[in-house]
Amino acid sequence: MCGIVGVFNHPQAAVLSYYALHALQHRGQEASGIVTMYHDGVKDKKRFGVHKGEGLVLDVFSEHDVFTKTLRGEAAIGHNRYSTTGSNSLANIQPFHFNYTGGNFALAHNGNLTNTRSLRAKMKEDGAIFQTTTDSELFLHLIARSKQKTQIEQIREAVQTAQGAYSLVMLSENALYASRDPHGFRPLCVGRIKHEGGYAYVVASETCALDIISAEYIRDVEHNEILVIDQKTVDTGEFTSYYINESMTEARNCIFEYVYFSRPDSRIFGTPVDKVRRKLGKNLAEESPVEGSEDDKVVVIAVPDSGNTATLGYARVNEKKYPSRYEIGLIRSHYVGRTFIAPGQDKREFKVKTKFNVVRGVLEGNKVVVVDDSIVRGTTSKSLVNLIREAKPREVHVRITSPPVKHPCMYGMDFPSSEELIANHYDSEEAIAKELGADSLRYLSVEGLMDAVPQGPGIGYCTACFTGSYPVKVDLASTKLATEE
Repeated sequence: MCGIVGVFNHPQAAVLSYYALHALQHRGQEASGIVTMYHDGVKDKKRFGVHKGEGLVLDVFSEHDVFTKTLRGEAAIGHNRYSTTGSNSLANIQPFHFNYTGGNFALAHNGNLTNTRSLRAKMKEDGAIFQTTTDSELFLHLIARSKQKTQIEQIREAVQTAQGAYSLVMLSENALYASRDPHGFRPLCVGRIKHEGGYAYVVASETCALDIISAEYIRDVEHNEILVIDQKTVDTGEFTSYYINESMTEARNCIFEYVYFSRPDSRIFGTPVDKVRRKLGKNLAEESPVEGSEDDKVVVIAVPDSGNTATLGYARVNEKKYPSRYEIGLIRSHYVGRTFIAPGQDKREFKVKTKFNVVRGVLEGNKVVVVDDSIVRGTTSKSLVNLIREAKPREVHVRITSPPVKHPCMYGMDFPSSEELIANHYDSEEAIAKELGADSLRYLSVEGLMDAVPQGPGIGYCTACFTGSYPVKVDLASTKLATEE
């Protein structure tokens, strides 16, 4: 997972990109970067402005003169890094930029390719020299090596060759390109901002990035689409659009984006995340309520922040069935990053202990229901249950608004190894509950999950992490690449 943004035709393109990346911080915390394109009036050439660094957006761009001296120009793309392939090194920080026969070009990628190993091997045999260990660099080589005559044809050939999950923003000397793979695993949306020079156009992973810069949401980049934003778009308001493959496939949107990863105030795949998560909670309460009575009331609490919205849905249904109430029982420190995407298991375990604290008066002596979005490795959940136990509740019941995660994700989520997944080590919910230290554990069924998400012609979902059904063939050697490099 990563956060990407692109801005075209705005005098403060880099500043808008910066704020958009700030809104997308949850999608990657390892590194951040912005690349701009500006006109050198002295030498009459287009040039790059580049600034990248490890850390959070606020830290990487803390020097204000970066935006006046380095990141000049009316077009920019930005990237927040969360590594699923390639090591955590300076060379791997995006956006990537290069110069080839088509001029200056920059690219930022969200997703994970599934044919990385075979593509890299072939390119190395042909003499390619790789500067990074990420799959994203493959796009640069594919574009630069294409024999097609026009840039859009070169891009189209490149994305046809790549397999797996990719949402891309690409910046050339004259246009901003946006593309989603034929299955549309990862979200990408388009907005616009009116300013003195007309309209600026913005592409971003989620609509929360549009909100922070007061951009008007126009539409999503469709699956199997390459969208061109250029001077024609500025003049007429019309986009130029191309199919990646002529034969259309049904979308396979990543359902985990709804469950966990996207912000609840975002609209992804055409639907508000908040709406889906409330339905997830309601369905879970219908399937697995926790009984209570007037003398034995139930307290329902969320694991903040990703569990907040679904917990509201769960609590409202549960209180209709049994005496219960929604309470704030866990307080999250917002000065600690999201534990799920912390690189390295040791860091993840440490962050759990520094991230949450309990409200003892809410939990002590009560039957507590803890609602969370998912259990992946189990480290976070076990530490949370232990923490809640310290407040001396009478019982602790865990409710999860997704099915058990049993299969590795090959398309960009950070659970690439079956051995890491707690659901593969135990044969029942009761056994997992015992391992976590909870009195009970219940997951949402696959049927309950699918009932909560939008349905309709052409809409489909990737549920591989729950069901093991992979929409795109996976080159297992390519998944090994992530651990080797």
